[in-house]
Amino acid sequence: MSDIVISVKNLTKQFGNFVAVDNISFDVQRGEIFGFLGANGAGKTTAMRMLCGLSYPTSGSGTVAGYDVMRNGEQIKRHIGYMSQRFSLYNDLTVLENMRLFASIYGLSKKHTEERATELLNQLNFMSERNTLVGSLPLGWKQKLSFVIATIHHPDVIFLDEPTGGVDPITRRQFWELIYKAAENGTTIFVTTHYMDEAEYCSRVSIMVDGKICALDTPTRLKEQYSANSMDEVFRTLARGAKRGG
Repeated sequence: MSDIVISVKNLTKQFGNFVAVDNISFDVQRGEIFGFLGANGAGKTTAMRMLCGLSYPTSGSGTVAGYDVMRNGEQIKRHIGYMSQRFSLYNDLTVLENMRLFASIYGLSKKHTEERATELLNQLNFMSERNTLVGSLPLGWKQKLSFVIATIHHPDVIFLDEPTGGVDPITRRQFWELIYKAAENGTTIFVTTHYMDEAEYCSRVSIMVDGKICALDTPTRLKEQYSANSMDEVFRTLARGAKRGG
């Protein structure tokens, strides 16, 4: 089994004359926490949509979990987990009902669903809340629940699109502990965030500016390269050259 879970070569997405993603190339290893950063308008959401099988590239090539981004969008969707800042959970269903629903979407058997639900509820210390309506849960609890539900089918890759927006620093730290545990178990994490302190937690970080990847390395090496004390300084240095935004 290859250790490369995401491989992208010269991936490009155009909308008319506008080049949203411009010839990007990178690989992501199994179990890596890969930070995908960029200001609004940089192209990171468009790139993530292509990697999730939701949009087809204009040109270039790529694979996610061994499936071709040009031809195998449906297979990619079945082998990844996805979580966005805007929750996909159903507020009028209980915690356990949400787990069962998403497990059925991913084709888990009833027996496997109940085993995974019990395992994940215990992992979160949520067993006492299994019959609680999701809509009544605090925001931080919803985010942690969203994350473990994204892992219910043991995906090769989990895509996290600004998953910790709006929660307090303690809850963010707890959320990142869940990310670390998943990565230690061999799941690849592909995460966008606008919190630059979270970029420090990633194995490697890429930074997009105007559709291109302008930097890609470990946080330590990027700070050395740009003579910066923090990833926030690195990001600001690169983003200063952006010609588009908003």
